[in-house]
Amino acid sequence: MPAATKKKATAEKLLAAAVGAVPGGSARPGQQAMVEAIEKAIKDREHLLVQAGTGTGKSLGYLTPALLVEGPVVVSTATLALQNQLVEHDLPRLATAVEPVLGRKPTFAVLKGRHHYLCVAKLEHADEETPTDTLFDDAPAPKSGQWLGEAGRLGKQILRIRSWAEKTETGDRDELDPGVDDTAWRQVSMPARDCVGAGRCPYGQECFADASRVRAREADIVVTNHSLLAVDMIAGRQIVPPHKLLVVDEAHELADRVSSASQAEITPEAVERAGRRARTLIPPSAAEALAAAADALTVGLADVPAGRLTTGLPDGLRLAVTQLESATRAALTAIGDVKADDPDPVGKQAAKAVLDELSKTAQRLLEEEESDVAWVEKSDLGHGRRALVVAPLSVAGTLSQSLYSDRTVVVTSATLTLGGRFDTVARSLGLPVAAPGPDGAPASGDGWTSLDVGSPFDYGKQGILYVAAHLPRPAMSGLPDAAGAELLRLVEALGGRTLGLFSSRKAATQAAELLRAKTDLPILLQGDETLPILVRKFREDKASCLFGVMSLWQGVDVPGDACQLVVIDRLPFPRPDEPLAAARSAAVDASGGSGFAAVSVPIAAVRLAQGVGRLIRSTGDKGVVAVLDSRLETARGYGAFLRKSLPPFWYTTRSEVALGALTRLAKS
Repeated sequence: MPAATKKKATAEKLLAAAVGAVPGGSARPGQQAMVEAIEKAIKDREHLLVQAGTGTGKSLGYLTPALLVEGPVVVSTATLALQNQLVEHDLPRLATAVEPVLGRKPTFAVLKGRHHYLCVAKLEHADEETPTDTLFDDAPAPKSGQWLGEAGRLGKQILRIRSWAEKTETGDRDELDPGVDDTAWRQVSMPARDCVGAGRCPYGQECFADASRVRAREADIVVTNHSLLAVDMIAGRQIVPPHKLLVVDEAHELADRVSSASQAEITPEAVERAGRRARTLIPPSAAEALAAAADALTVGLADVPAGRLTTGLPDGLRLAVTQLESATRAALTAIGDVKADDPDPVGKQAAKAVLDELSKTAQRLLEEEESDVAWVEKSDLGHGRRALVVAPLSVAGTLSQSLYSDRTVVVTSATLTLGGRFDTVARSLGLPVAAPGPDGAPASGDGWTSLDVGSPFDYGKQGILYVAAHLPRPAMSGLPDAAGAELLRLVEALGGRTLGLFSSRKAATQAAELLRAKTDLPILLQGDETLPILVRKFREDKASCLFGVMSLWQGVDVPGDACQLVVIDRLPFPRPDEPLAAARSAAVDASGGSGFAAVSVPIAAVRLAQGVGRLIRSTGDKGVVAVLDSRLETARGYGAFLRKSLPPFWYTTRSEVALGALTRLAKS
């Protein structure tokens, strides 16, 4: 951006232009405070944590000061919904609105992982794959006679992709309409680990993924996602273009995404697939060794129950992993280096990549580092997936070392303070935490500051938080009879308009069955149809209820009177059999602390705040959040902590108050 232009423009003027472009728009106090704080953080080269409640307008709050930063600014989001909102709505509107102030129209680009883009090299060979190699690697083999139907369906989708490939300028899967299923897309996309690089690929000059990176380097704003940001950090910051400002929106999700990116697994199917990919590149003895390792892994996994491995690898699994490490190392040696003049450098790199990943994972499992957690996963189906998984006990160190160096980082979300303080989230993001200030919340740490800009909503007047303290403490899985009866009374008082957030699919199903048996209301259950269709039906039919599990706790945005009751069946603590949460809790216990307080309670606080946040989505919304778990009122210590993590609704434990409010809403 030219220096003369930047002197004329200020973030205040850019924000005024942006909100002025919306009919009836005006800057909000929290939004203005956010802009000022980000400007100061950029100037002082300090990192900033900003809690911005729903309705603050935080997207414009961070985008407007970002336009004054030299070079690209990177914005990372957790959900596809927010990424689409930024790219399809907020940024185009902002670019047009601020053009008179800046003297030019700012540019923006989307940066996704390689597998989101069409790979011309893979497309050229898509028809050469056999169904046994590609269609059913991750699923049970189909019954006799189904191969032809599945292969024919795949072939039709590949033909449609070929037709689209002749017209697309970006190769971005999201632009293919109608879309194709994951099986078809895998035939024409290239994971980063399999890519030989443009210099050694015969189609390097036509690479859509590389073209997206070129566009990102030239843009003012680059929108990416937490998963790619995590991979970039682990890869030494080689993917996302160099930048001076990083904005992490939906930041409460970042640590989990980094943990997922640092996680690895081995399955018998993956070993078999690696052997098939490499079969023309390795001698028969190496192929036989891989097959034997896959068989040993199958037997080893069958003998071990699902769950965390607290005393190291059992003998059978250790033998299988040792065989795998030796077999993959021998196969990699036989394949050798990938060269530009190889007959098929792309296929050779793909074979090497999957073998290398299996080899490194096997070595990691055999090392049994204290910083890692290992567990066995098994699906509920008898013939389903079985895997040996390893993940880091904590990613705070990774974040501390890789997230903050050589750039200013602005971290924002509607859920950054837990129990009224920033320290828990700050530590999880790898930031050092200073002693609490006079108000109980740390004003800063070493090199960072925090700010809660609040929300424009008057929660105390717009909503009620009702805790059914008279109900028995939940003990059994599913929906207890007393909780079901309470749910029925609440829904009948309002006549629908209810979003039910449940801790398990069993509880959601039982609730749906109960309401369908006892009322004539339309009951929508997650899993019956795709989530976008269910949400649309819920929004359009005020008599309907939508019941579901964890993905609904964050993914539903239904302002207005279509959603005036949010019911939560129980506090969303992690399950005791969640391996990572259990391992982290055990580590805290071993050090003399409380694993429950340090791990389980913060997880529940974030999830609960996200679920409760589904109720009030605009200044005109009114309603009730009903929590059918008495512990939110009766549990000493953590009950109060969880309540402090929620918006300041009018609070009651009296059912007649909640029922009366719902009855009045039904008549309004």
